[in-house]
Amino acid sequence: MSKHWTGDDVLELARAFQVPCVLNAAAELGVFGEFDGQALSAEALAEQLDADYRGIKILADALASIELLVKDGDTYRLAPGVADTLTEGGSDSVLAMVRLSGNCLRNWAELGAIAQTGKPLDPRPASVRGPEADREDFIEAMNDISRRTADSLVAAIGPPEFEHMIDFGCGPGTWTIAMLNARGASRATLFDLPDAIPIARRHIAAAGMEDRVSFVEGNFETDETLPGGADLAWVSAIVHQNSREQNRELFAKIHAALADGGRILIRDVVMDDSRTLPPFGALFAVNMLVHTSAGGTFTFDELSEDLQSAGFTDPALLNPDEQMNAVVQACKA
Repeated sequence: MSKHWTGDDVLELARAFQVPCVLNAAAELGVFGEFDGQALSAEALAEQLDADYRGIKILADALASIELLVKDGDTYRLAPGVADTLTEGGSDSVLAMVRLSGNCLRNWAELGAIAQTGKPLDPRPASVRGPEADREDFIEAMNDISRRTADSLVAAIGPPEFEHMIDFGCGPGTWTIAMLNARGASRATLFDLPDAIPIARRHIAAAGMEDRVSFVEGNFETDETLPGGADLAWVSAIVHQNSREQNRELFAKIHAALADGGRILIRDVVMDDSRTLPPFGALFAVNMLVHTSAGGTFTFDELSEDLQSAGFTDPALLNPDEQMNAVVQACKA
């Protein structure tokens, strides 16, 4: 049965932006990293951040009200778990993903105009950290999200058998690490834009896998040919950035690059035919409206048609999922 909305329901929904804005501002400014185990006054915090005292005091009080900080008299300290999750190098840090969410929020704020024109903002607003830091946050945010599920998803889909995998649009390399952990004798090639490769190298080195991985800088949108010879192509969180026509072009390039008998695995959102379920996917389509010129989320039938148009056969949904961890497989005969 459909929800019956009241005025109070609507107003609560309309105000829901406030807490994320407080969190995102603190993450963007680096507030949580300034404490280093000690209590700080608003004046000291503002001085360390080279920021306005009034602005930081109001922000710190708001952070205390939502229990990310603990206020004691005129000083503040981090609430339990905040150092682990919201500082650089924290044991369960999601700081990059929170900062990326803040960057998204700036663009989502103009959703009305974007929906009217069908075009994302140009130029896109940057955080106070600047465009270069925002790009790094985007790549590291993919690790924040993927490392939480990568090993379990790889196990759930097999793990896949392969000798040589190419991770197209590898980002920080998280999925390659999970795949190679599951297949001890296999190797991988990581392919992505120049901005991403140094970050991927850092994560691969931390995993101790340098001798099993090679790196190729490139752009699958503009490069006529892609690295080849592998028996597995991994395409993670890529297809939603594209139109169906762009995906068909990408699939055709990957088909040409794969060895005969190879397979493509696509990790992404897969929608039902109504395009309203899963809810995560419907909202993620809005994210693509805001940030891309043609991206969206697709049904299994649409992905199957596009894969078959590129020459792939036997498309199958290996792992249904309510978020980004659906996996579609197809084969090169």
